[in-house]
Amino acid sequence: MEKNKERIDDLIKEALNSEEAKFYDELGEQTLLEKFGQAHKGKTGWLTSIMTIMHVLVFVVFIFCTVQFFNTEVAIELIKWASAGFLCMIFMGMMKLYIWMQIDKNDILRELKRLEMQVSVLFEKRK
Repeated sequence: MEKNKERIDDLIKEALNSEEAKFYDELGEQTLLEKFGQAHKGKTGWLTSIMTIMHVLVFVVFIFCTVQFFNTEVAIELIKWASAGFLCMIFMGMMKLYIWMQIDKNDILRELKRLEMQVSVLFEKRK
């Protein structure tokens, strides 16, 4: 299966001019850090950046709650600090889900662009 994919990629690159081939190469697989950086660009990049900053701040609050939890001996305070830490974990999980959904959306869009490119190349070859 991998050989077929490479062969199809080679056929597409042969049919493209240099500018189109460069664009096609940019649509290739990205590393996780590149995907994370790409999520911070575009129309909703500002929101993703705010989510990342908030995630760091909530993590600091979570660390504070954990330290306070282990430094207290009063039962009611234990419950309060544990509850606050649990809420921080839920909040961090929700923000991570949002960012991962943005990364997944960008992956799907990139694959759609690759598919559009392949269809247009095949259409041009057919002419």
